[in-house]
Amino acid sequence: MPSPRPTVRCRALAAALIIAAIPAIEACSQPAMEGFEPQVGQPGKDVVWVPTPDALVDRMLRMANVGPGDRLVDLGSGDGRIAIAAARDYKIPATGIEYNPDMVALSRRNAARERVTERVRFLEADIFATDFSDATVVTMYLLPNLNLRLRPTLLAMKPGTRIVSHAFDMRDWQPEETAEVEGQTAYFWIVPAQVGGTWSMQLGGDTLEIKVDQQFQNFSGTAGPSGAPLQGTLRGDEIRMTLTDSRGTSRELVGKVAGEQMSGTAGSSPFTATRTAPPMSGS
Repeated sequence: MPSPRPTVRCRALAAALIIAAIPAIEACSQPAMEGFEPQVGQPGKDVVWVPTPDALVDRMLRMANVGPGDRLVDLGSGDGRIAIAAARDYKIPATGIEYNPDMVALSRRNAARERVTERVRFLEADIFATDFSDATVVTMYLLPNLNLRLRPTLLAMKPGTRIVSHAFDMRDWQPEETAEVEGQTAYFWIVPAQVGGTWSMQLGGDTLEIKVDQQFQNFSGTAGPSGAPLQGTLRGDEIRMTLTDSRGTSRELVGKVAGEQMSGTAGSSPFTATRTAPPMSGS
């Protein structure tokens, strides 16, 4: 079974320690200790250890809509409870990445106790030096500055990848959903396709040049020679936008993005588009 949940007092103390950002201690320079038991608030490489409550673990996995075909990676996996829950409750392959060898050894013991060793693995590694690009779900409980360091890596993952963070958000990348369980908060994002740049669009017999400025899952821009405004949203590779065509008619477009191509429908009319130029530097 997972380690007992900390008391409210312990959780409050641990949260205070996290916010204080205790300086990193290179705990992994020593081999794993036999019979190691973690202590709430113990220092690690970049954070102190505070376990995610089991009820929030369950909510995080449900927020991510975990299911068949998924591959979960937990960053800074601690005692392994999130990866183990994914493997046990959803029968999916899961990986925990943890710098502390004592926590890695503990996670492996916990996985053996839960009989999920065939579906879960724990890597003794640095999350910033490990490739987890094949994950479809990423979970984490890190400090705000670490979330921001990871943000470019997460945004470069395959569109539709789902990300859930315990306690801390990602500043101006607004979450799709926020949930609170037992006084603890979780944030959920979906990696959006990249649509910034200039596109040539075929729509209802017209050829329109559209210029798109993207801000995470939202974008705006202009369409056609008149520079008519457009705006839209992304949910993974799914795109919705409103633009004005060459006749001055406002059109609602729904479709999908696949790299340098997009296609879909505007009412009963199909549309296609090809990116002709990348975003301007700094846009």
